[in-house]
Amino acid sequence: MSEQRATARGLIHDARRRFGAAGLADADQDSRILVMELLGLSHRDLLLDGDRAVSDEKAAEVEAAVLRRLAREPVYRILGSREFYGLDLKLSSGTLEPRPDTEVLVDALLPHLRQRIALQGTAEIVDLGTGTGAIALALLAECPEARAIGVDISEDALATAKANALALGLGERFSTRVGPWFANTPERFDMIVSNPPYIRTAVMETLEPEVANHDPAAALDGGPDGLEAYRAIASQAAQHLLPDGIIGLEIGFDQHDEVRQVFEQAGFSLIEARRDHGGRDRVLLFNAKQD
Repeated sequence: MSEQRATARGLIHDARRRFGAAGLADADQDSRILVMELLGLSHRDLLLDGDRAVSDEKAAEVEAAVLRRLAREPVYRILGSREFYGLDLKLSSGTLEPRPDTEVLVDALLPHLRQRIALQGTAEIVDLGTGTGAIALALLAECPEARAIGVDISEDALATAKANALALGLGERFSTRVGPWFANTPERFDMIVSNPPYIRTAVMETLEPEVANHDPAAALDGGPDGLEAYRAIASQAAQHLLPDGIIGLEIGFDQHDEVRQVFEQAGFSLIEARRDHGGRDRVLLFNAKQD
């Protein structure tokens, strides 16, 4: 009697069971995403053809991915890319994995960017600590008149960001610079954006393995009080922000007052604050104080 072939539905069920037994928090979601992505299935495909036999090669590919997830590698690291603001972004070891909460920063920035473009026909953006290019590329995809520079200390991250821009047809409007913050970027911009490292150094050792072992520490560690990157940006931003320009920042959930104070002391005014999908403080927008 021939051995029964694996099916998509069976592979999902098996992965869910093993993830649950290992104590993984999102066992159901992780099992579905992994199997469906690796098999190239939509939700409709799973509904209609979920019991169709899967080739041995594909079943082995799923098994290898399941073992990686059980070793606490994040789902999207295993898959090699993640969707952000409707864009498929490749990941690398030098990039932070984009999170849905960062989309709130894009949402907050877009009305200001569109207003700027309506007034002057174009807009220049700098994305500090660009990583995959997520924030800058999302803004460029929504606003064809804008241009952006992605800045990062990691050449690997910049190569990934540039590859993402090219794959998305945004390469002509996106360039990269290597270096810390504004060190190699003397221009002035309509919009300065950043999701900088903001985790306190003492907290780094408490992070889940999915973050601690796979996101680059340089993209996470914000120094003893989590504010080092904000101080660096605030101290130089006035020299690089055009009149009536906007600074848009992601922050830690408990950093609203501290980051606000850093930027107010540097001559900026808070013009908008937004919460993330979990209702926590996540985004602050500033402009230069008016005389």
